[in-house]
Amino acid sequence: MSGGMTYREHGRAALKLGLPLVGSHLAQMAITLTDALMLGWYSVEALAAEVLGGTLFFVLFIFGSGFAWAVMPLVAAAQGAGDETQVRRVTRMGGWASVLFAVCALPVMIWSGPLFLLAGQEAGTAALAGDYAEIVGFALFPALLVMVLKSHLAALERTQVVLWVTVGAVGLNVLVNYALIFGNWGAPELGVRGAAIASLVVTSASFVALAVYAAKVTPEHALFRRVWRPDWEAFGQVFRLGWPIGMTSLAEVSLFAASTVMMGWLGTIALAAHGIALQVSSVTFMVHLGLSNAATIRAGNAFGRGDGPGLRDGAKVVLALSGVFAAVTVVLFLVLPEPMIAAFLNPDEPDRAAVIAVGVGLLAAAALFQLVDAAQVMALGLLRGVQDTRVPMWIAAVSYWVVGVPVSYAMGFWLGWGGVGIWLGLAVGLALAGVFLLWRFWWWSGRNVAARVLQEGAEPAR
Repeated sequence: MSGGMTYREHGRAALKLGLPLVGSHLAQMAITLTDALMLGWYSVEALAAEVLGGTLFFVLFIFGSGFAWAVMPLVAAAQGAGDETQVRRVTRMGGWASVLFAVCALPVMIWSGPLFLLAGQEAGTAALAGDYAEIVGFALFPALLVMVLKSHLAALERTQVVLWVTVGAVGLNVLVNYALIFGNWGAPELGVRGAAIASLVVTSASFVALAVYAAKVTPEHALFRRVWRPDWEAFGQVFRLGWPIGMTSLAEVSLFAASTVMMGWLGTIALAAHGIALQVSSVTFMVHLGLSNAATIRAGNAFGRGDGPGLRDGAKVVLALSGVFAAVTVVLFLVLPEPMIAAFLNPDEPDRAAVIAVGVGLLAAAALFQLVDAAQVMALGLLRGVQDTRVPMWIAAVSYWVVGVPVSYAMGFWLGWGGVGIWLGLAVGLALAGVFLLWRFWWWSGRNVAARVLQEGAEPAR
């Protein structure tokens, strides 16, 4: 990111870095998507159970990923400053922090069945969801380490391997799901438990592939040499930057998790439709997330070099790219909702028409928050690039929980709008976050970044 670059050059650089990341996020989402598709064809009850268990896993995974996300701007800034030793230190300690988090989170997954009952879910669905979560909880370890290695390699602009390993994981997931969900090729028919085992197998294989690549292609970083030795200074850097990122991500994901719980109160059909609509809207969100990662890396490089004008010009370009895609998504959600929902359901499913009817309304509501959802994730990516994470955390917490969740409940139940009302509440929370996070970035970059990074010895803001 350089102040001397034209907007077109910024766009080319952002797309060169961002498109493989977009592809890797889409491929990662495809793993969850194939779980939903294949379980939807197995039974609506299995799909609803996976929605509950998968939501709990995703909440914990996103929270723990804060330490992996912290690796990305720290490595990018170190790379921009030419500090190879720092690249190794923060990546290793990102792995340490991630493993420690997984150890703490695993008991929640193992004993999640009673939690689903306490959340007011139907007994049969809660039991199946608990079976799923008990197995998939162990996938937190490889999944979080995969995120650390992806952040490390992406910050070094080695995004192609991130893409292809994730694409390979999609194919492996389909094969293992096909065997274990339906009992094909002589395997036992395990239903939702088979999907959980597949997730554990796929995340473990992905970690091994990325670890081998990182060890062989970037031997100068020696990531795994004496990996058991602590580096408390680097651990502190990762922790201070990572926990607010994790809390920010948790605030957003738990907003959607709360909506999942509320949809469960409306019944299995509403929950299944919600899960499908969430999968569809999450696929489009992955494009914005990939561009946001590119923004983090390029902003981190600019921050490390002291290039304030390039930071702001590059930000304008990635925001424009994200906005164009959001506009296209709005049209798709309004014009083609039924085929999208129907693809997840067996044509012989008795409740198929009911699920589609609910899902169409949810996608119409989702169309309303595409632009603001894109805005908030892009602003977060830019703010992480300049290592500003604590104020964004509070903005997210207020927007999603003080405003978003109560408005969702009020519209869904007090006003009687059902699932559509719950999703409209999501739109309100996301809109508030988008406005204030964008304001924070422009204020911060205008008044602080350029001045601070040009000062000799200035410390990055936390």
